[in-house]
Amino acid sequence: MYYQPVPIPVSPKSRLATLLLCFFLGVFGIHRFYVGKVGTGIIWLLTAGVFGIGSLIDFIMIICGVFKDQYGLEVKVW
Repeated sequence: MYYQPVPIPVSPKSRLATLLLCFFLGVFGIHRFYVGKVGTGIIWLLTAGVFGIGSLIDFIMIICGVFKDQYGLEVKVW
């Protein structure tokens, strides 16, 4: 008997699209709207990406593959 790994569900959203949206329009929160996080997208829109720091953190999280969509699934598929 061998160990069969359980597949971990990932978001159907594109990691590349999320990364590019964050890079070019991150202060407006467009990447957050793209993955379905409308509430925090509005906060990013009104606060210029929480003064730029939040957008930078999101950018790093997307690169590392730990950014999550509205359902809590990681955006990993390039």
